[in-house]
Amino acid sequence: MTRRMSRHAPFAGPALLILLAALAGPALGDDRRDHELAREALASGQILPLRTVLERIRKDHPGEALEVELEEKSGRWVYKVKMLRPDGGVSKLRLDARDASLLGSHKKEND
Repeated sequence: MTRRMSRHAPFAGPALLILLAALAGPALGDDRRDHELAREALASGQILPLRTVLERIRKDHPGEALEVELEEKSGRWVYKVKMLRPDGGVSKLRLDARDASLLGSHKKEND
């Protein structure tokens, strides 16, 4: 089962530091359940707080977070972060939510 939650923001700021608003489920009840699962994962130490993840990636991937998704699939939590780089390009990062290690990345150059 895959659970996905996302948060959209025009800039990285305090709103991004609140654990993700659930937007993926088609029904309000699904959204609430996804949000609860994310909170439980945070409380039990299965995932790092978003603030910590963004701080850890900032050195190697500078820029502003445009979008963040938290996804759980087969027991593994992954943060997907879309970053606006200082050069105007966009990077998409897949990070292990337990330790913020980079699982994969894709860069789109500035047109």
